[in-house]
Amino acid sequence: MIVGEGDYRYELAENWEQIPEGWGHGDVGGIATDSQDRVYVFNRSEHPLIVYDRDGKFLGSWGEGQFSRPHGITITPDDTVWLATDTDHTVCKYSLDGKLLQVLGTKGEPSNTGYTGGDLQSITHGGPPFNRPTRLSRSTSGDLYISDGYGNARVHRFTGDGEHIQSFGEPGTGPGQFNLPHSVWVHTDGRVFVCDRENDRIQIFSPTGEPLDAWTNVTRPGDLFIDKNNTVYIGEMSWECDVASLSGRIWPETRSAAMTVRDLDGNILARWGGDEPCTPGNFASPHGLWVDSHGDIYVGEVTQTALSRYGRYHAGCHSLQKFVRI
Repeated sequence: MIVGEGDYRYELAENWEQIPEGWGHGDVGGIATDSQDRVYVFNRSEHPLIVYDRDGKFLGSWGEGQFSRPHGITITPDDTVWLATDTDHTVCKYSLDGKLLQVLGTKGEPSNTGYTGGDLQSITHGGPPFNRPTRLSRSTSGDLYISDGYGNARVHRFTGDGEHIQSFGEPGTGPGQFNLPHSVWVHTDGRVFVCDRENDRIQIFSPTGEPLDAWTNVTRPGDLFIDKNNTVYIGEMSWECDVASLSGRIWPETRSAAMTVRDLDGNILARWGGDEPCTPGNFASPHGLWVDSHGDIYVGEVTQTALSRYGRYHAGCHSLQKFVRI
């Protein structure tokens, strides 16, 4: 199957994942590759970090028993693994083989934001780190930016050593406000791109948190990646007509989940994804994505969580897809 358009065309790598017999991974919160293009699948199973080579051969797993709800993964150029576990309220630093190196936040201790669980409208104010953090990105200067999250409405900035520098953002719909900051990416020019998911936009900030711009031609952006050529990849989640979002807004129409490829101004270069979420090449809920050194795209989906909400989940529906650049 060929998807995309123009210079951004891809072939779906069907049956790519060679998962061990008897294993499953259910929802995939995040996915990333290291400097050797090995693929790390951060998922919500008893084997939360599954590792493959780029051809899909199983290499191993780690993290068993360590994570309550895997959410976001980032692997920095020095092969450091950062994992955000939202219900633990922590972001942790690991080696590639699973050795714990550092913990940001205190496990089981969310910050005070007014959040009562499951309802973004209960967040009355932005709080300190963390209340259900979602993902980390590291700038070229070494600073760490963390989106936070389901129970907060902020982005936190730390030094590379883990010292908290500042936080920015409040609940709401205005510039610099958030309804679920679901992912963050720091571009090489220092600008901070935030998936403001339930506000249906990508907000762009200066390195110190001043609002610069917003892309509003997106639908519930779950994750984004910017490659060395300044190409932006965004996983966009669905709308279901007449259903309330987590922010309480009623969606006025149905929109299919999709992958979009864009330039650095937000213009769409390619798009794919159709009405049937379980059809190969389409999407149920693109929650985490990554692009390897060959330009291939990996998409992880929280398929069970998303489709169960609408009574549409079945066990054969995909939650991990690879698209090979043509």
